[in-house]
Amino acid sequence: MIRRKQINETGIDRIPYDFSVHDAWTAYICVNCNHLNYVHIGNQLLSPEEALETQSWECEECGYIHSKDSDLPAKLTNWKPELLEKESVTTQRFWKAFFLTATENPEAYWKRCNMCGRILPNHAFSKHKDWGPLEKQMECRACKGAINSILNDKRTIEQLRESSIRRRIADLFVAEQNETINIQDLFERFDRKCFKTGKPLDINKSGSWHIDHILPSKYLYPLTVRNAALLSAEANSNKRDRWPSEFYTNKELVDLARITGAPLELIASKTPVVNNNIDVNKGIDKYLNVRNSSDLPKRINEIKRIISDYNLLDLVDENHKKILNDNLWS
Repeated sequence: MIRRKQINETGIDRIPYDFSVHDAWTAYICVNCNHLNYVHIGNQLLSPEEALETQSWECEECGYIHSKDSDLPAKLTNWKPELLEKESVTTQRFWKAFFLTATENPEAYWKRCNMCGRILPNHAFSKHKDWGPLEKQMECRACKGAINSILNDKRTIEQLRESSIRRRIADLFVAEQNETINIQDLFERFDRKCFKTGKPLDINKSGSWHIDHILPSKYLYPLTVRNAALLSAEANSNKRDRWPSEFYTNKELVDLARITGAPLELIASKTPVVNNNIDVNKGIDKYLNVRNSSDLPKRINEIKRIISDYNLLDLVDENHKKILNDNLWS
């Protein structure tokens, strides 16, 4: 499907490249001079076996060739000289692991940001299904945060109101399942650091840290001990209501499950999963319990739309379907 032409409202232009913005890169530290090098891979990822057999990476700083056909550099004086020769088992094993590290899976690859131009690790970009070999957005998370800070101010009043309504209804659905979080325990569990950045946090500076709903309330998950992570205010702002696998790396997801007891299979899901373990009928009652001056018909339509969008109709009992006029659900 052809994408509609977009209008740039941010004042931040994308950088024109001679190749696809979705292409994959890899990065490595030169074995000879420790210079950081980037290698443009393109739109087809290499397997470790392919990389070992076909790749020959020349350091842009010292010219050393990284290849299975190269001796290891003589600077490795702590190795016996015969172990540095390309025919030796040790050197061949070295190159096998070298290329494996750079290409073993999509997470090992890097990507260039179409906004700031930096080549960054895979996890510096948010997911976007079917966008290139890495399935990542064109701009890095830092640039995305800058873009959103502008675009969020441009959202219409109706869009802001719709978002507010969804949050309010979601809160009603899960209110009775929310748990009181012991902040001292939370800090101890996360070693008094932001889980995402590793930045030390001060429990007494409440504005500098936030409690993250690992599984967002947007998808009807309550705040519980198993669903709470400690993040810096900046990291939490970047996560917002994104599904955990869209924000955290695979390793971070495993660590989250270990630290909190969050179900790994659920938080690692590639697509959001709406929580059906809620009392929808009680939420309906709360949302329709309004002041006489409120617009009741509008509230009825709002809650019906949310129930429909989240596919929660099967959780609505017959009495509440009648209250909401079930002949209008089609």
